Amino acid sequence: MTISLLGVSSLAAAFIGLGCGIVGIVGGIFAAYFLLSKKIGKTKTKAAKIIEEAYAEAKTAKKEAILEAKEEVHKLRFDFDKEVKDRRNEIQRSEDRLSQREEFIEKKELSLDKRQEQLEQAKERLSAKEVEIESIKEEENKILSSMRDELEKVARMTKEEAKKSLMDSMVEDARVDAAKTVKEIEESARNDGQKKAQEIIASVIQKCATDMTSELTVTSVALPNDELKGRIIGREGRNIRALEAATGVDLIVDDTPETITLSCFDPIRREVARVALEKLIMDGRIHPTRIEELVSKAQKDIDQKIKEAGENAANEAGIFNLHPELIKVLGRLKYRTSYGQNCLKHSLETSYIAGLLAAELGADEKVARRGGLLHDIGKALDHEIEGTHVQIGVELAKKYKESPAVIHCIEAHHFNVEFESVEAVLVQVADAISSSRPGARRETIEAYVKRLEKLEEIANSFKGVDKSYAVQAGREVRIIVKPEEISDELAVFMAKDIAKKIEDEMEYPGQIKVNVIRESRFSEIAK
Repeated sequence: MTISLLGVSSLAAAFIGLGCGIVGIVGGIFAAYFLLSKKIGKTKTKAAKIIEEAYAEAKTAKKEAILEAKEEVHKLRFDFDKEVKDRRNEIQRSEDRLSQREEFIEKKELSLDKRQEQLEQAKERLSAKEVEIESIKEEENKILSSMRDELEKVARMTKEEAKKSLMDSMVEDARVDAAKTVKEIEESARNDGQKKAQEIIASVIQKCATDMTSELTVTSVALPNDELKGRIIGREGRNIRALEAATGVDLIVDDTPETITLSCFDPIRREVARVALEKLIMDGRIHPTRIEELVSKAQKDIDQKIKEAGENAANEAGIFNLHPELIKVLGRLKYRTSYGQNCLKHSLETSYIAGLLAAELGADEKVARRGGLLHDIGKALDHEIEGTHVQIGVELAKKYKESPAVIHCIEAHHFNVEFESVEAVLVQVADAISSSRPGARRETIEAYVKRLEKLEEIANSFKGVDKSYAVQAGREVRIIVKPEEISDELAVFMAKDIAKKIEDEMEYPGQIKVNVIRESRFSEIAK
């Protein structure tokens, strides 16, 4: 019984606790609902207030937008009215200008009508004048015809005969006057041109003062004693034959004391033989094997010297982009001579003079220098390749891509083709200056005498020449003409013709002056 009461009390306590929990939950729910209702009420109030404010702001914004729109419309209307007004004013001005032009055109039309009338009147007057002139011409022709008939009767010559006689006398007079005029113009131009040319050439030569010495094509090698001649010849001549075979040079061993002469048209081979022979003499071991070794070594030394000589020449001339093979060929000119003049020095001098002349005259200095340096390059190979040195030089320049202007300088420097550029003329002039300088070249007596005889022969071939003399070492030819056959005027043309024939038929360095001398003597005997 006690247990059952405890159970009932426990169960009652549980129900009470459960009831209290439910009451608490329901009370919490009502409290939360009350708070939520209150919060919702505040939110609705706030939302209504916000909506009211937004409506008020929207109403204000609408009013402001309406006002701005009205102002914009007013402004656009004002601008439109102003533009319409400006357009009207512009149209009015255009109409005024058109009116003025119409008035001007009407005035022009009136003046043109007046001029047309004047022209018509002038035409009528001209027509009348033409008729009058035609009648005068007819009358004049009749008078001339009658006068011509009278003249033919008096002169006993027909019209054609008289015309021919008059033409002949006029041609002769014109020829004499032309000769006088040509002479005066030539003298004036010659004096002015010669003075200017002398100034330029003197200035150029003053800047180019190179030493010039003649060289020989035969090389002599000095020996310490005559005993070495036998050693160089060797047993049964085997040493000298080996040396000649290795170098391609003829060794001349004669009675000249302590000297062996090397003779060869190829200057490079001659130089190789000279160097090899000097090395043999210094070495003392002279036999075929040693000869071959020293010749090979000398060949390499000369090749190196040739390359250095070409490079030095190009640098001295101020040319730094030559083809390497052209430089080697240029260096070979160091061992080539022309009339005793070293070809490399001559090419350098020609390059320098041509460059200075080009600078004085305003021509292309680079082309002139390059053309001057390469103008005789064909002489380096003219003993190996068939053809003139000009042809060989042109082929070399084309092969190594030289410019057409430089190639033309090479081709024209001996008048093989017509000059097409100032630089080509300057290279030819520089070549002549360098080769004709005193001491630059030497000439054999036979060639010198032949040149003088040829000069006199050309002068004597002209009709009216009495005597001719080549003077000034062939730089001048003086021609004495027969005064009864050659007049002063014809002497001018004779000098030109002789000079032209000399240019066509002879080759010579520098220039040749042609002097035609006419002397008239009158004598009388007093009785």
